[in-house]
Formats: sequence, structure tokens, C-alpha cells
Amino acid sequence: MYEHDVVVVGAGGAGLRAAIAAQEEGADVAIVSKLHPVRSHTGAAEGGINAALRDADSWEDHAYDTMKGSDYLADAPAVEALCQESPEEVITLEHWGMPFSREEDGRVSQRPFGGLSFPRTTYAGAETGHQMLHTMYEQVVKRGITVYDEWHVMDLAVTDEEDPADRTCHGVVAYDIQSGEISGFRASGGVILATGGMGQVFDHTTNAVANTGDGVAMAYRAGVPMEDMEFIQFHPTTLPSTGVLISEGVRGEGGILYNDKGERFMFEHGYANNDGELASRDVVSRAELTEVNEGRGIEDEYVHLDMRHLGEERILDRLENILHLAEDFEGADGLTEPMPVKPGQHYAMGGIETDEFGETVIDGLYAAGECACASVHGANRLGGNALPELIVFGKRAGYHAAGKEMGEAEIPTGKSGEWEPADYEFETAVGETGGRGPAAADGGA
Repeated sequence: MYEHDVVVVGAGGAGLRAAIAAQEEGADVAIVSKLHPVRSHTGAAEGGINAALRDADSWEDHAYDTMKGSDYLADAPAVEALCQESPEEVITLEHWGMPFSREEDGRVSQRPFGGLSFPRTTYAGAETGHQMLHTMYEQVVKRGITVYDEWHVMDLAVTDEEDPADRTCHGVVAYDIQSGEISGFRASGGVILATGGMGQVFDHTTNAVANTGDGVAMAYRAGVPMEDMEFIQFHPTTLPSTGVLISEGVRGEGGILYNDKGERFMFEHGYANNDGELASRDVVSRAELTEVNEGRGIEDEYVHLDMRHLGEERILDRLENILHLAEDFEGADGLTEPMPVKPGQHYAMGGIETDEFGETVIDGLYAAGECACASVHGANRLGGNALPELIVFGKRAGYHAAGKEMGEAEIPTGKSGEWEPADYEFETAVGETGGRGPAAADGGA
């Protein structure tokens, strides 16, 4: 039996952030993961982190975009939490050393993503999730947080009252993949499920083979309600042969979608006359599938994504990883030819029902990240809102599980509205003060 105050199941973005937050509150924290932390699926996230950092932007505009993109089905308290707290979390990551892409004047770069009214997506090339994962794992190592990697959690240790609302979670049962040892992990303060998505139930998915929905299944067996399970997002640009993701950053930088007739169909066929390729993911995915079903697809399967016009210098600076993916998996050189893409299952908006602090109906059981559902995304998640969800709600669940009562006045970014991003001193990656981090009103990239 292993005993800790807080046990975090999963070591992706949400799990690492939850563990750091709980440790900051003085808890003895352990992470139990079937993968080594830096192998978690968060590392495959390419796009970026939405945050209202510029003076010309605001968290209210971010919240409006998020609610509109959700088909107005998101929960307002969760949306407010995401949009108010993501700027501070981005700044925290930068202070921890995350190598964000930057403008020539040293400011963190931001670019447009689908469904956004302002270019507020911060990024680190086309490997934002990878950099975020490593940055937070460094903090876990630095803080001495215990990590049990390659331990596969099988079930929750929950009391057996008839009503799930009367039950209490005391820990988890797991087995050591290497030795086969089965053991209990007792958590006196709480268990936080951060086990990621369930994409492997679909034939064509961007999700890693490890994304098998373990946390959702465990919570369901323990009696926790599931929420928004009908809302599954398909990403419009995945490689046909593998499901490997081609970042929305390609379209954010100006990439264009064409059908087999060479038509820019998002405009020419009226799918999104205003936003075109930067319409929300559900709109673009349906448009691509319609093109294929109506006989305008290439080889009756996919469409083309073209970024050649961006120029070699810009592509290598901001999207180099995309070139390697297209070449390695499809044999396409993105500098000289378009890439084949088609929709693929990407994200589950639904999952374990929680409030905006990660609490479930079972006392002592929390959830954060893609396995959880505070309904911050409603029926459709905007690109760039997944990574801030991991760090904002991972942090909240960690604080809460460690005993921090986060009333409105105590939420770090200040629900009172007194906090503004422009009040922060923003440090560069080398630790020098770069003045006030938010940009001037030009809005960046």
C-alpha cells in the first residue's frame, strides 16, 4: 500500500498541473501513470494556448468566442474560469521556462485560430503541447513530487453507499506493468483523474493508442454521472493514412483548403463566407465531408491543404514540424505540394461530470482535462482552448483536493475584475525583464 495526501491519475498536462498546484498547497502528492509523463498525449498537441494577453483583447471577448463556438451550450462559470485564468497560466509557464515563439520585439507571438475574434493563440512553433509537457515535468522533478510511471490504474477505491452522492473515494488500485504487482494507493485528501481522451474507440483518430478512456470508465463504474457524451469533435485536418494531426496553426498562418477541382470550397461553396478555413472545426469538418460525399474529394477520401504560398522561411520558422509529419506519413513535401487531409476524431467534449473546481458527485474524487466535463466547451471546442483547459482546471482541482477553498475572492486572477494582464511584468525565456508583457493594440501575428 502506498499512501499520499493527493493521488493524481495521469501525467499529461492536466495531471502535471494538478500535482504542482496540490504540492504548492503543502500536500504530499503522487502521480500514477501508465506512461512516463513526457510520453503523455499532451505532447502531440501542436496548435497553441488561447489567452487574452494583448491590450486590444479581453477575457470577455475570449469568453464570448468560446460560448459562441460551443453552440451556446457551455456552462458560463466554467467559461469564465477558463478565460479569466488562462493569461496568468500562460505567464506562469513562461516564467517556468517554456520557450514560446516570439515576435522580433521579444513579445510572445499570438496567431489566429478558428472561431476566434482576435489572434490570441500563443504557441511554441508547431509543438506547443510537447514544450508545455516538458516544462511542467521539469517542475514536478524540481519539486520532488513522487511519480509512479508505468503503473496502470484499474479502479477506484470507493465506499459502497447506494447513492453515489454519499460515497467517498479513498484511493485507487493499480498494477505495475513491469512486475505485475497489484497495489493500492491511498489518498487521504483526494484522487484526481486526469487520464485524457477516449479516441481509440474510433477507427480514425488523432489520439494516441494509450487514449482508451480509462478514467471515464472508472468513474462511471463508481457511479459518477457522465455529461455531454454525445459531443465528439472531429478535427478537419488529419493525415488520411494514420490520423496524425495537422495543426490548425497551418490554417491560422494562412493555409488554404482545395477540393479536386482546385476550388477553395469554404468560400466558393458557401460553407463559411466570412471565416473560410478559419471557421470553427465542426463547420470545416462537415464541409470537407460534404465535398467528398458529393464527389469533389481527391481519391474519394480527402481534400488538399496548401501552405506553399506562405514561403519557405515562414513555414520553417513556425510550422517545421508539419513538414516532417506530411513527409514521413504521406510522402508529401509541404514546401512544393499540398498535403492530403481529412476529418478525424480529435476530442471528446463530454466526460466525467464536474463543477468548475473539478469536484465530482463522489466526495474526494476530482477530474480535470479531457476526461472531465465542466462543460466548458459545450457542443464544440475551439482550437487553442484544450491546453488552457488542462492547466486552468488542473490547477483548480489540485488546489481544491489539497484543501484550498477557492471562493470567488480567492480565485487567482480575481473574479472582482481588478486584475488585468497588462499589470504583469513579463520575463523573457532567458530571465531578463522585458517590460510589460502584453502587446500594443496591434494584436500580434
